[in-house]
Amino acid sequence: MHNIETLNKLLKDELTATESYQKALDKLQEDGELAGSESIKPIYEAHKDAVSNLQALINRLGGTPAEDSGAWGTWAEIVQGGANILGKKAALKALQKGEKNGAEDYEEALQDTELSSDVRSLIQMKLLPAQQAHISTLDRLLDAAA
Repeated sequence: MHNIETLNKLLKDELTATESYQKALDKLQEDGELAGSESIKPIYEAHKDAVSNLQALINRLGGTPAEDSGAWGTWAEIVQGGANILGKKAALKALQKGEKNGAEDYEEALQDTELSSDVRSLIQMKLLPAQQAHISTLDRLLDAAA
């Protein structure tokens, strides 16, 4: 049960990320920023993949995957919506902050000694490295936007 709770917390993070990236992509496309949307679309797709992986593992462990991002997702949507209004750089900073929070949550989960090996492996081998790559991509995009 403990593993399922941890996975659902991480799933909510990933659902929040997909919502935030969808909002940012919509805004970039609306503004005709095709280059910007092409830069972050792979990150959006990676978060959708993470959602699928987490849902599958929760199901395999006999749990019920969270269906929405909850209160954190609502807050993140408000922040991302405000950042979108303020411009591309603010939107990228908001996405970067979310990525850093997600990486911290993955690192925190790995500190849990009760975490099963399959959950630990998914985080260490796939989810955390992807999160770290997203942070690097957003760092580059922010440097280019400066």
